Amino acid sequence: MPNTLTNLIPDMYAALAVVSREQVGFIPAVTLDADVARAAVGQVVRSPIAPAGVATDVIPGVTPPDDGDANITNRTITITKSRRVPVRFNGEESRGLNNGPGMLTVRAQRFAQAMRTLTNEMEADIAALYRTTSRAFGIAGTNPFNTAGDYSDVSFVRQILVDNGAPISDLQLVINTTAGAVFRGKQSQAQMIGDVALQRQGLLLDIHGMQIRESAQVRNHVRGTGASYLVNNGPGYASGAATIAADTGAGTILAGDVVAFAGNADRYVVANALSGGSFGIGEPGLRATLADNVAITVGNNYAANMAFSRSAIVAATRAPALPDGTDMADDRYMLTDPNSGLTFEVSTYMQYRQVQYEVALSWGVANMNPAHTAILLG
Repeated sequence: MPNTLTNLIPDMYAALAVVSREQVGFIPAVTLDADVARAAVGQVVRSPIAPAGVATDVIPGVTPPDDGDANITNRTITITKSRRVPVRFNGEESRGLNNGPGMLTVRAQRFAQAMRTLTNEMEADIAALYRTTSRAFGIAGTNPFNTAGDYSDVSFVRQILVDNGAPISDLQLVINTTAGAVFRGKQSQAQMIGDVALQRQGLLLDIHGMQIRESAQVRNHVRGTGASYLVNNGPGYASGAATIAADTGAGTILAGDVVAFAGNADRYVVANALSGGSFGIGEPGLRATLADNVAITVGNNYAANMAFSRSAIVAATRAPALPDGTDMADDRYMLTDPNSGLTFEVSTYMQYRQVQYEVALSWGVANMNPAHTAILLG
């Protein structure tokens, strides 16, 4: 089998250099899981989740206490997509290009666009996980970081993660390009940060232990139409409750809406839309007790900038599966982007007086620990 891709490696790496410089923030911020990637498209893989431990008094006795059992739950992730972008040239096209801009130039550009398409699609899938987060901080419809030298937005969204027990060693914050522009404009003064990197290199910073990244795929959420709802539960709810009954009001409460309860400063992200008289909020649920007939407020539209622990969000990626390990391809090459960690499969198919290249990737994403994720409203 001829090694037809060897001479294209410089073209592919040139294309990769273009893609890796675009605003991709989610992919390099999450956990890439190779074990989950062994699953077939549509196959569910379960990851065990141990509950919090229960402390008891030490009481001497002849035998140890008969306890220590636990209800082990699980999260699931599925390889949901297997996608490809074709790049094809025939002989006449190649001859014409070599008399103009050059075949190598155009081919590198088309490889760049192919990888860009797959990268942006996967980035958008991760961004859509905002609906599964725990709570929110900020002002909906207002860009964070508007006050020069004030990093409170980072501090308070970080507090949500810390209060929920997230590990503080690898926290991430991915903001949209508008918030990024405000950040650069308001927070770039060298005397504030003791460094000129943000001014001269356009680098976002590591603040309060959170890596701040930028993505063009951050989602804009449009709220439901719900209004005038009240909590509908006679005895009220204990702390930790995650399903809230509501009545009196009208309209929709959608997954991703941010709700608040009168008398409580916390704002919760709706995980399950209002249906059958109740809706669900993200883990770990209510942070305080909630009485009956308390007013429910549905927040305004917002940009879903996301804060999370790297371990909370998992992306499984692999090359599309082959029957018995091979097909009609004349050659294949696995190309890994060192910035995002994505590995693209590039194949070549020699056809009648033309050649088709294929850039392909299979993936699935999941929020494996909603309690360790939050939204910074924008």
